[in-house]
Amino acid sequence: MSVRVTAEYKTFSKEIKERIHRAQYDALKSVNKELINLYWDIGKSIVAKQEKLGWGKAIVETLANDLQKEFPGLQGFSSRNLWNMRTFYLTYKDSQKLQPLVAEISWTKNVIIMERCKDDARREFYIKTIRKFGWTKDFLINHLEAGAFERYMANQTNFDKTAPAKYRHQAKLAVKDEYSFDFLELGEEHSEKELERVLLENMRKFLIEMGGYFAFVGNQYRLVIDEQEFFVDLLLYHRHLRCLVAIELKVGAFKPEYAGKM
Repeated sequence: MSVRVTAEYKTFSKEIKERIHRAQYDALKSVNKELINLYWDIGKSIVAKQEKLGWGKAIVETLANDLQKEFPGLQGFSSRNLWNMRTFYLTYKDSQKLQPLVAEISWTKNVIIMERCKDDARREFYIKTIRKFGWTKDFLINHLEAGAFERYMANQTNFDKTAPAKYRHQAKLAVKDEYSFDFLELGEEHSEKELERVLLENMRKFLIEMGGYFAFVGNQYRLVIDEQEFFVDLLLYHRHLRCLVAIELKVGAFKPEYAGKM
């Protein structure tokens, strides 16, 4: 017996699919949390034995060999990763604030942050940003190299204390005038068309760099105003401000007439 594909059925099917995706995501989060907790416990145990019994570096190499024999083919128990577990525990054992957060991102990203961030303020920034925007490993590395934390700190304001509540978010958006688009990998010489093409190919990364609140509406978006036809290079929608944002792509230094065209 077949079911006629109606609008109601399409809605029903979409809801079920979304529920399955949420369940899969929740399962992955649960597995990741258990893995991070396991690595934390192993790191803690290594540190405890070294402090109590005076064991040296050899314990890590010996333990790695034993675990690999016991669990052949199971990744994650190399001597290098055991050292990472030890460092992981030592890095966060005194930080009650960050301990609950590290289990919410992958082990690979935790290792990258440990290796590249030497203080809790930087670690907190990148962990929270990964949770908020779902950065991939490569995107995290890109932002670390571009100094995202430093740019974020330079963009801090006193708007929370001085601006009316309904204008605070708009005010914070207004003062951000620097973005990193290194992921585009464009040469120094490129046209506006090339810039648009590469942005479209990297739209997800572009939207994350723009702040994570934007949705892509279209490119070369046609508008008719007073019987005149215009085309917007990129048209975005800001979910929090509930407004459309038009972007005109230009290569080179800013010229006053650009503002007039907008």
